[in-house]
Order: sequence, then structure tokens, then C-alpha cells
Amino acid sequence: MHPALEAFQRVLGAAPDEARPVIEAAFDADATIRMCHPFGDLAGQDVFDRLYAPLIEAMPDLERRDMIALQGETPEGQVWVGCMGQYFGTMLRPWLDIPPTGHLTHMRYHEFFRIEDGRVCEAQIIWDIPEVMMQAGAWPMAPQLGKFLATPSPMTQDGLLAQGDGRAAMDHVIAMLTDLCRHPAEGGPEVMRLDQYWHPRMNWYGPAGIGTARGIAGFRNWHQIPFLRAMPDRKLDAMGDLMSHWFAQGDYVCETGWPNMRLTLTDDGWMGIAPAGREVLLRSLDFWRLENGLIRENWVLVDLLDLYAQVGVDVLARMREFNKARNLGAVTLPEGQFA
Repeated sequence: MHPALEAFQRVLGAAPDEARPVIEAAFDADATIRMCHPFGDLAGQDVFDRLYAPLIEAMPDLERRDMIALQGETPEGQVWVGCMGQYFGTMLRPWLDIPPTGHLTHMRYHEFFRIEDGRVCEAQIIWDIPEVMMQAGAWPMAPQLGKFLATPSPMTQDGLLAQGDGRAAMDHVIAMLTDLCRHPAEGGPEVMRLDQYWHPRMNWYGPAGIGTARGIAGFRNWHQIPFLRAMPDRKLDAMGDLMSHWFAQGDYVCETGWPNMRLTLTDDGWMGIAPAGREVLLRSLDFWRLENGLIRENWVLVDLLDLYAQVGVDVLARMREFNKARNLGAVTLPEGQFA
């Protein structure tokens, strides 16, 4: 972990007056923080008040557990740090109007930070807010096709220890994505050559709302086929006007994307979204781990709430309609002694 970011592990869950100065010290006051929906863009000086203070209010024992932390220089010469992990805490108060549960709650994050002069000057962040909704029984949209689970750390347990030249791994991932985009415009599934890029026991850890898939068949059935049926014209960041950054260490590769994909929502729609017939932009922050030259694990977070918003669906407003009759007050747990 870069020294500018080590403070997160120490102070989350601490008293706000202890956490604020440490978190604020990590960010340049004028840093551009690109945050998932509904937060939007904010300045570095607002990170604590806008992001962490409300989350700590809802989960007073909040912990941040990094499972992957990569650092590298992009082809553009920028230094970035990419982190994947889970926020854990007991949800005692509502957050974004998501009802409290009184139970342990987990929320995956993919967070990318650009570092200059020892401080964060830019960030791109997706928190898996639908994951929190599902644990609260408050997800108002279509059921996901993939499996719901608390996303695990790498099977090799070395996500915080990656070292070495990652160029070969990055070339492999970029070649995979290039061939992935050949289907369906240039032919059937065979043109993607999935078995040449992916391990037969691959795990694809998608966001809540899509879910996790196992193996190429799982990836195809629970994510890719519905995705391409709805948006067969998807285009990656090769167009040059999107905002992606790549870096890699050893067997790990990561990419920011704000956004990194351009698509038209057609056919019978996707995830319960009606076919709007309009262009949408997709924000996706991704991590890959290779094993013996093949992709064994892929962690993917997509800003699904932003995608819904682009076609006129306010997921949070819909959730509030579903939960008008639920108690959104604070949960108080007894100490646990015998009566």
C-alpha cells in the first residue's frame, strides 16, 4: 500500500474527530474524486464529510479490508494505486435510505488513486451499493442471474504482495478484451477464443445486480449472453475519448474506466431495464489475476446505479417507495448479557 493511503486501515471505525485529519491529509484539497452514483464528482477536501462520515454514522465499527493493492505507472506516465476489498461493519442506522439491519454488512469497493507529491490528486471509486441493498432486503430491481456472495480475496492470498513486471499479464488481458469485442459483429462465440485466455475453473466476480459466475459456461450464461443480447455493439476505450488507465504487477492487472465502454441498449433490455434504444456509457473498475498464463480470477465492479440513471430509472427512489412502511430508525442492540 502506498504510504499516502495506509491511513485508511488505521482510522476507519475510529471516532470522527480522529479519522477526519488522517483521511483529509491523504487527499489534496483540490483532488478530483470521481465517485459512483449517487455521489458524483467531489473535491478532495469533501471526501470525509461526503463519503466517510455518513458511512461511519451508519456503521460505527466500520473496517476497511484491502484484499488486492497494486501500484504502477501507466503508459501515460502517471502513478496509480488500485485497491479491491470490503468495507465491513454493523449497520445500525440507515445509509442512503437503505434500512439498517443490526447485522454485519459487507460492501465491496474498487478504488483507484492517482498519486502526485505523496498525496491523492485524483480518484475513481465504485462502491457496490446494490450489495448493501440486497443484504437489507431492499434491492428494488430485477433479481441477479449470478451468485450472490461476499467477494473473496485471491485464491493465492497474495493480493497485497504482488511484485514484478506485469507487462506480459497486461498484454494477455488486453488481447483477451480485443478478441472479446469481435463477437457478435465478426462471428459466433468461437471468435472470442475464450479457452485460450481463461482458465477452465475461472471465477468472475461481478457486481451485485449481475452476480458471480464460475467457469466459462457460468460467465457466458449468467453475464455475457444477457449483456450482449441487450448491447451487442459494445465498444471499449479504443475510441480515445474515454478515461481508462492500465497498470500491472506480476500476475495481476488492473484498469480504471470512467467510463471505459460505450453501448446502445437495445433488444429486450438488460437486468430488467427496458430497451431504451439510446447510447449509454459504462464505468467499470477491474482486476485480473493470471495463473499459468490464463486468467483465473476477475474482479469486476460496474456503476450499475449510474447505468440505470442514464435510462431514467432512479433506483434509490424506487427503493424508498418499496420501504415506506419499514422502520428506518436506528437499531439498538442489547449488550448480550443473560436477563
